[in-house]
Order: sequence, then structure tokens, then C-alpha cells
Amino acid sequence: MIGKHLEPVNVMDRIQTLDVLRGLSLLGILLVNMMGFHSPYGYYNPYEWWKYGDLTVYAWLDVLVQGSFYPIFAMMFGYGLVIMQRRSAIRETSFGKISMRRLSVLLIFGIIHAFFIWHGDILITYALMGMVLLLFLRLSGPWLMGLGWALYLLPQLFFSGMLVIASLFDTASLADYIDLVGLQQAEITYSSGSFMDITLQRIEDWKAGNLSGGLIIYLFLILPMMMIGAGAGKMQWLEKAGSQWKKWLVILLIALPVGLAVKMLPFFAGLSISYQYIQDAIGGPILGMAYIAGIVLIMRNAKAAKLLHPLSSAGRMSITIYIMQSVIGTLIFYHYGLGLYGEISLATGTWLAFAIYIIQVIFAEIWLAKFNQGPIEKFWRFLTYGKIKKRGTNNEINEL
Repeated sequence: MIGKHLEPVNVMDRIQTLDVLRGLSLLGILLVNMMGFHSPYGYYNPYEWWKYGDLTVYAWLDVLVQGSFYPIFAMMFGYGLVIMQRRSAIRETSFGKISMRRLSVLLIFGIIHAFFIWHGDILITYALMGMVLLLFLRLSGPWLMGLGWALYLLPQLFFSGMLVIASLFDTASLADYIDLVGLQQAEITYSSGSFMDITLQRIEDWKAGNLSGGLIIYLFLILPMMMIGAGAGKMQWLEKAGSQWKKWLVILLIALPVGLAVKMLPFFAGLSISYQYIQDAIGGPILGMAYIAGIVLIMRNAKAAKLLHPLSSAGRMSITIYIMQSVIGTLIFYHYGLGLYGEISLATGTWLAFAIYIIQVIFAEIWLAKFNQGPIEKFWRFLTYGKIKKRGTNNEINEL
């Protein structure tokens, strides 16, 4: 017996499970981003860079975290957009105009974040992919979900197969793809450069990760996850979780072992580029689905839902929490802050990520006890609607 469950009945009510999933995804995103805050992650082979205990820590992060939490955030992004569409229909307001305005403001937030705070920004990508998603929201839930999985899996399976075939003729490992020049430049700039030096390095790092085909690749990575989430939103999978718990249990029982098996593939088949790609691109989202199913089942229990309320508070102000993570991380490690770049171990950085997240969750609980929205969310709403929302109940819907 799974226990008593909570199931929203009003479309205008918040869905706590959605907020919890957003809040949980922020922890996973921070655990991965922390490596980019304190080291030139992306320029080195982690299995060559980290030694001894840190190598074990990275292996755990690689299997349980890497590539599994951004899909959750993307799915919840799509789910929230559908809720916003449904609310607009009830209120007879222009969903197209409002959503484009909101996504345009999010794009501006992303540009500021990427170029002046941290180059590993996801807001630009989410804003652009969200605009594309709007073109598909007339489709039904099953069509959205099916098209999303097809758009994701078919290219990933094809590319994975090509990489595996190529590896049969070229035994290159991850170590052969270290960017020594980029690594040294990043180390020098972030550890000793001025704010302007670091800003220029940030821009170059963002361009390297996004303009060399990165944004096109996101059409097959991020957009499909948003479509899957939007499809689930159309079919109200979270709202109906109480009566459809068997479906979520099946998803958990299939996705968890399959996801873990694919995520552990490089440890058995070899740390090659091909298997590492399969690990993240295919195993990551599957394991992410297992995490979603697990949370949905746990949230059916009223006591468990109450215990996870702090995570939902973080999820309610997800943009504030996400940008705060970058501000805190860069101020700790960059030269214009405490200057600890390259000075700590991976284990220390991971524990620091947990500590920062706990503090953020406490902050979110305190803030939302007094205000309806996070500070950046409130500013986002003002730029979208031109007015500040008055304080009311906590039952407003789960906007983006």
C-alpha cells in the first residue's frame, strides 16, 4: 500500500509535485555546475583530472547526476507552459502574446546571466526552445509526447551508433580530447584575471559551447524534453497521479534499472567518447524519468509531501535559486571574489554544493512565507504584465 495521496482538483491550484521536481532538479544542476565553478570543467577528461577519492566522487556524480536533472527541469518547463496555456484559456487572455513576452524577458535574463555571471547558462536555451515549443502546443498530449520521444531518441540512437562504429576503427579515449590551450587559458583567467578579463573569457566559453552548433543540437536535446513534459501536462499526468499510480510504478520499475545500466556502460565497456555519449544522452533522461516517477509516488503520501515542502519552495522560485547559485559559485571561486578557483577538491566542492542548496531552500521557505514569488520571478512578472501581483493565497498556478 503506497498510502494516502494528494491530488489537485482545481486547474488554478499549484501542483506541489511539479514544484518539488523543479526544486530537486536545481540540486542536481548545482552539483554538476559546481565543477564548472571551481575548475575548467569541459576542457579536461575528468577521469584523468581527478585522483583518488575525488575520482570516486566524480564516478558517483557521473552515474547518478550527470545528464539526469536538466531533462527533469526541461520537462517541468514544458509542463508549466501547458498549465499557463490552460489558465489563459479559462481567463480568455492571449496566451501567445503573454508567453512570447515572458520568454523574451527570460532570454534577456539569460543573456545577462551568461555574459556577466556564468557562461554555463541554460536560460537562453530554455527561452529559445520554449519559443519553438509554442508552435507545437496545439497538438494533443499523446502526439506531443510521442513526437518528443521520437525527436529525442531517433537522432541520439543514430549518432550513438555512428560513434560506436567509429570507435571500432579508432580506439581514442576521452584523454585524447583534452583542450590544453583552453584549459590553461581558463585556469589563468578565472583564477587571476580582472572582472573584464573574466567577462571576455565567459563570452568566449559561451560561444564555444553554443555557437559551434550547440543551439542546433539543443533542438534534439532540450526541445524534445519540453515536448514530453508538455504532453504529460496536456494529459494531466501529475494531477491524476493519485488514480494512475500504477502507471508511475511501471515507469519507475523499468526506467530505474535501464537508466542505471546505461549510465554505468562506460565502466564496463570502456571510457571512450562513444560510450560516454550514450551514458549521458540516452541513460541520463531515462534515469531522470525514474527520479520523476519516484517523486510522484512518494508525493502520494500526505506526510511525505509535507516533508518535501521545502523542495517545493525552491521550485516555486526556481529562476531566483538558479541565478543565485551562479552568483554564489562565481563569487567564491573567481578572482574578483574569494579567488578559490582550482584550489579545492571535487569532494569539497560537492559538499559545498549541498550546503549552498540547503541554505537556498531555507531562504526560499522564509521568503515565500512573506511573498507570493521569488524576487526575480516578481520582476519577471512585472516586465511581462507591467504590474506587481498583490499578495494572496499560495494556490496560484505553476507558471514557468
